[in-house]
Amino acid sequence: MSRPEHFVLVHGVGHGAWCWFKVRCHLESAGHKVSCLDLLGHSDPNSILCIQHYDAPLLDFMSHLNEDEKVVLVGHSAGGLSLTHAMHAFKSKIKLAIFVAATMLPWGYHTEEDIKDGVPNLSRFGDVYELTFNSGPDNPPTSDSTLACMLLRPWPACIARAQYDREGDVEDIRRVYIKTSYDNMVSPEQQDGMIRRWPPDDVLVIDSDHSPFFSAAAQLSQLIIKASLATEN
Repeated sequence: MSRPEHFVLVHGVGHGAWCWFKVRCHLESAGHKVSCLDLLGHSDPNSILCIQHYDAPLLDFMSHLNEDEKVVLVGHSAGGLSLTHAMHAFKSKIKLAIFVAATMLPWGYHTEEDIKDGVPNLSRFGDVYELTFNSGPDNPPTSDSTLACMLLRPWPACIARAQYDREGDVEDIRRVYIKTSYDNMVSPEQQDGMIRRWPPDDVLVIDSDHSPFFSAAAQLSQLIIKASLATEN
């Protein structure tokens, strides 16, 4: 058996630590340590006005790791922005970053190309957002609610304006992208765009929808382990 890893699983918008329950079981059954984090904003998304606040649980978790401990970060969807945030803040504590159908942009949303590649285009589904203006009608929306039949929760819109301190080069942190072939949220074409613009060390493919932690948990877990094994070679 390979050396046990410490996997830190980071959810995307609308989800929480709970969404990883199947993957956590698979990884722990394989002998690994797993931490699933809840980012802020699920109880009152209007109170979260910046990415630093939203990512606080992840940044706090990373700050309390032993100095000699390195973890494998796994992020889904917009959780990729949180991964990149942590990469810049805690470079020495990250062995590998795995992006699962995730937004993989080195600095967050800044250019039109970033937005095209990183933001899901849901216009074909009609009006799926309810925008609220908790800071007043003259300020940008502070939260979005997905009007869908799934039990997802509101999320702070500041995630889509993610900007954080750029504390040095993160190019030497190994990155793996897990591409979802049948994704209707972040399309395969969008994922390919991010892969071309910031090439990871490896690209793995899973034949699933946008949420493989539900629809293909065993296969996703195997790919996560496979990606982590490559760092030992």
